[in-house]
Amino acid sequence: MFLHLSISKQQLALYSEEGDSKPMKTYSISTALNGIGADKGSGKTPLGRHIIRAKIGEGQPINTVFVGRRPTGEVYDAALAEAHPQRDWILTRILWLSGLEKGVNRLGQVDTMQRYIYLHGTPDSEPMGQPFSHGCVRMRNTDILDLFDRIPAGTEMVIEA
Repeated sequence: MFLHLSISKQQLALYSEEGDSKPMKTYSISTALNGIGADKGSGKTPLGRHIIRAKIGEGQPINTVFVGRRPTGEVYDAALAEAHPQRDWILTRILWLSGLEKGVNRLGQVDTMQRYIYLHGTPDSEPMGQPFSHGCVRMRNTDILDLFDRIPAGTEMVIEA
């Protein structure tokens, strides 16, 4: 399995292997509102080659709320959203990215994993197909569930402008 993320298209494509011409599946996504970048604290989405370092949330119900990569026991709904309007919701599943390119997205001030960059679910009310996140890659909850079940940890991914 191989993932290709296009920031300009706001699309994630799943391929059976790198170099395939036709994706098995594509997903509409939302990357960083602040644009492209790798610096810690930038709120930007990093470019380059990555792997899925960890898969988090298996067996949890759809819309499970995560804080610090742990389920809080909450399930997202309108009442919870109203009670916490400023929360950056990480829902359903987490695919934690780790950079593979030293100085680009790995180690030092540009380390994707130390920046806690994920593919994760987000409320259905959030826009897809346009940059809106704080650096992570947001997906519809049904899409992150589908992707989570299709790929193993260690799956390689490239993020391109």
